[in-house]
Amino acid sequence: MMPILLIVLVALLIGAIGFWDALGALLGAVALLALFWALVAITAVIAVLWLIRKVF
Repeated sequence: MMPILLIVLVALLIGAIGFWDALGALLGAVALLALFWALVAITAVIAVLWLIRKVF
């Protein structure tokens, strides 16, 4: 069900604002998610290193 909904949403997005603008919007959203998870991972690594340094 979810992939069908995703395809319909992408089709509506392309129909509404054009292919290249839609592609740019999708790539921007993917980049934003990637940056967010990279930030979460870096924060977790820093927190773990800080805790290790604090304990030992």
